[in-house]
Amino acid sequence: MKFSAYSHLQFERNGRVLKVTLNRPEKLNSISGEFHTEMARVFVDIAADPESDIIVLTGAGRAFSAGGDIGVLESTLSEPKVMYELLREARSIVMGLLDCDKPIICRLNGDAIGLGATIALFCDVIIACDQARICDPHVRVGLVAGDGGALIWPQLIGYVRAKQYLLTGDMLDARTAQQIGLITAAVPYADLDQTVEEWVARLARNSPLAVRWTKATINTGLKQLAGTILDTGAAYEGMSFRTDDLSESLRSVREKRKPVFKGR
Repeated sequence: MKFSAYSHLQFERNGRVLKVTLNRPEKLNSISGEFHTEMARVFVDIAADPESDIIVLTGAGRAFSAGGDIGVLESTLSEPKVMYELLREARSIVMGLLDCDKPIICRLNGDAIGLGATIALFCDVIIACDQARICDPHVRVGLVAGDGGALIWPQLIGYVRAKQYLLTGDMLDARTAQQIGLITAAVPYADLDQTVEEWVARLARNSPLAVRWTKATINTGLKQLAGTILDTGAAYEGMSFRTDDLSESLRSVREKRKPVFKGR
């Protein structure tokens, strides 16, 4: 795997374990522009990497990922092509995660918001520090949760709870996320690395091929759902990119006030 092809991701090998770090800490690892493009292809490269069996995904600094970047949203208002590329890459991120047959452990070192939450929740084992928070606030900025949130949340916690969080954009803490089955475990930050290492060891004791093929089998159902839900979500999210509500949301951010949505 050619690590030098990536500018916003950091890689570290430890035997057959590959640690991948979202590395834009000054922006809370928000994913936009070149970083978004890199995320759209990194899981394909990871899957093909001959020197790794287990992946650990984490973030640099105090957040896992703050999700999308407000500047990119502003650019979509005047350049529809940017919107199309953004949605196409978002689909590639999700499908890359689903197609990667190597087990991915998410070391959730801090908050995971929007697309950041989607990436974390598509991992196979999610170990969070108990101070981390998770939310998908698309609706709060006038957008549809079409980049994978509407797919993965209902599969993890059921439709009623998924609607609770996706229709409100409410945030939940890691302990609550563990209790409702959204993540695997929430532990004190001091125990985060040890817990991740224990999970790596548990997975490494098994046949790598059997683990990969079992994951691929489990993901078959998710991939079938993804074929329809991602396309539907992208279409609706594309529509929401052209609304007055999104423009109002962006103005409210610049003017440091709450948005006033009018449903148009």
